[in-house]
Amino acid sequence: MASTKMLKLPEVLAEIGMSRAAFYRMRARGHAPRLIKLPNGQLRVRRGDLDAWWARCEQRAA
Repeated sequence: MASTKMLKLPEVLAEIGMSRAAFYRMRARGHAPRLIKLPNGQLRVRRGDLDAWWARCEQRAA
């Protein structure tokens, strides 16, 4: 079974160039990549989910 790359929220925010507050506002509107909450409370985003989200953003902009 292949391992899925999981990104920490600060890594995602750095990649998309967005503040945490702006990300959560976007998430509240349903426009952010899917977050996964781990049992220890930390948040992760699957690399594939982030890439798919980027692709959707590009389609909307076109």
